[in-house]
Amino acid sequence: MPTVTGDPSFDVPLLVAFAIVLVTAVAAPFVPTPYGRFADPKWGISVDPRVGWFLMELPASVMFLATFFRGPNRFEPFPLFVLFVWVCHYANRGFLMPALMRVPKGQKSSFGLMVVMIGWVVTSLHGYLNASWASRLHPTPGAEWFLDPRFIVGVALYYIGLGANLHADHIIRNLRTRDEVERGERVYRIPTGGWFKWVTNAPYTSELVLWIGFALFTWSPAGVYIFAISAANLVPRAIATHRWYLEKFPDYPKDRKILIPYVY
Repeated sequence: MPTVTGDPSFDVPLLVAFAIVLVTAVAAPFVPTPYGRFADPKWGISVDPRVGWFLMELPASVMFLATFFRGPNRFEPFPLFVLFVWVCHYANRGFLMPALMRVPKGQKSSFGLMVVMIGWVVTSLHGYLNASWASRLHPTPGAEWFLDPRFIVGVALYYIGLGANLHADHIIRNLRTRDEVERGERVYRIPTGGWFKWVTNAPYTSELVLWIGFALFTWSPAGVYIFAISAANLVPRAIATHRWYLEKFPDYPKDRKILIPYVY
């Protein structure tokens, strides 16, 4: 079996993780992940999207923390920085973002439990692999890693992507008024501002940028995994979303690209 670190407790889950990436890359262009506007009742029982997002993201936090604090290097400067980034990221992603979502009253059809359960596998591997790498396998856990160009560029990209992602979420959240939410109206509008000036899928573009940054500043195969699984899922979804906007809104800006400004 091919190895990355020589540690089976890391290499075997990593191999499983990249096998999932391969399956996702093959399947996603034909079957967009069924949540939001692409929800499909054939995926079984549905829950409130806020509950669905919370449940799906929860293993990333639980698995990361449970694994991180068993690592021998957990109190070195670099692992502590990764811990800080992780806790802040998933405090937003797993708790704050779902709580702030404007879901039409009574809506349950846009997040299936099957999606949650599939997500558990991805997020559990994500948490375990990145915590293992940061707290026991990274070759430079001390403060000297903070001066490495890979760390500096990676952190810059991560926070640029994170800032744009938070802004994009804010724009999307405010497309639907509180009154419409209370009336149970599922309203869609064209988002404007921020990275939406250049691309249809500003949340996806910014998420991919932040995960590129994360992979760089951790210099980790686990970081490459979360970028790869995100891309495998989000690129086909971005194409479908762009097509959906063009079909639904005759006045949709024709100069917006799908994911990469001015390019694609």
